Amino acid sequence: MTTTSQSPVESPRARDLGVPFDGTPGPVNAITDVPGVQVGYTTLVSGPDAAGTARTGVTAILPRGRDGVGVPCAAGTFSLNGNGELTGRSWIDEAGMLALPIAITNSHAVGAVHQGVDEWVHETHPEVSAQWMLPVVGETWDGYLNEINGGHVRPEHARAALDAAAGGPIAEGNVGGGTGMNCYAFKGGTGSASRMVATAGGEYTVGVLLQANFGDRDEFRLAGRPLGRESAAPKPIEDDDWFVRDGERTKAAAGAGSVIVIVATDAPLLPGQCEALARRVPLGLARTGTAGSHFSGDIFLAFSTANPGALTSQLGRGANQGLERLDFVPWGAIDPLYRATVEAVEEAVANALVAARDLEGRDGHASYALPHEEVRRAFAER
Repeated sequence: MTTTSQSPVESPRARDLGVPFDGTPGPVNAITDVPGVQVGYTTLVSGPDAAGTARTGVTAILPRGRDGVGVPCAAGTFSLNGNGELTGRSWIDEAGMLALPIAITNSHAVGAVHQGVDEWVHETHPEVSAQWMLPVVGETWDGYLNEINGGHVRPEHARAALDAAAGGPIAEGNVGGGTGMNCYAFKGGTGSASRMVATAGGEYTVGVLLQANFGDRDEFRLAGRPLGRESAAPKPIEDDDWFVRDGERTKAAAGAGSVIVIVATDAPLLPGQCEALARRVPLGLARTGTAGSHFSGDIFLAFSTANPGALTSQLGRGANQGLERLDFVPWGAIDPLYRATVEAVEEAVANALVAARDLEGRDGHASYALPHEEVRRAFAER
């Protein structure tokens, strides 16, 4: 079964279960609260059959929407632990800007998705593809549930996710690139959240979307409560000898996996300030318990949709072009954006876990969702 969508199904989110979070969320409490940002998914669930077992997909983000492809955003990246991939980082770090779509998928599908994004840009914006294209494609490993070497994700799935991208409420949990992911040995996946911020004389939004595939069960905390250690949910991904190495079955390293986090804002920022927001992502992840495993690729990207028309880089213009200027929040007024990033990251992880559903995948492997009743009970006692 292949589905392309952006809209959520009716499902509670972490706040609906009584979890207290700091800060003020935007209207839909998602990255799409940042004006212009659009999200789409392709979700692949099939087999087991002759073609194998697919529990995977593609998540697509258009920073300025479909019509804004090629218009740069100030951007910056940060890697907490580099056991992973986020393509396009070298150019972002060099030029301080991002102008193409962002996609997230599984570890072995980066090439197919990169090709699909290139094809989509060439079809929809040939004036952009006439130059070089360095789209951002991030990945986390879904090989516990998904037959990751089965070649299930193809370029057309990336194109379909981009075609499906839209604003408004978005689906979470077992969707897009998050379909086969696990988090804190629960079923993980895609999560999102946002915060409204007043600073430097303006009202701004910070939005986060992440693909949660990280963490050891004993680490997990929700709003300070050690729910991982208290949970009765089975955790076969940690307890079973399912990982095959050198022909022998063994346990996988607890906490292995990865997390890709995308931070968007309409606050006007310098590229270095975007990088500073990306550096705050680990503080939000740490609130949920993780210490950052050696086997987890934890890589983050932040961008600003303000200042359209600045930070351009076009072949053929050369030294004849005029000066460009950027408005930006003064460094002394940036702390509210830092807090918003930390708060939104924490809630996005919780939303991914709450939205996820039990899923069985390859070789009978099963991943079990965080029980909602355990969450309700924990916070009803406060």
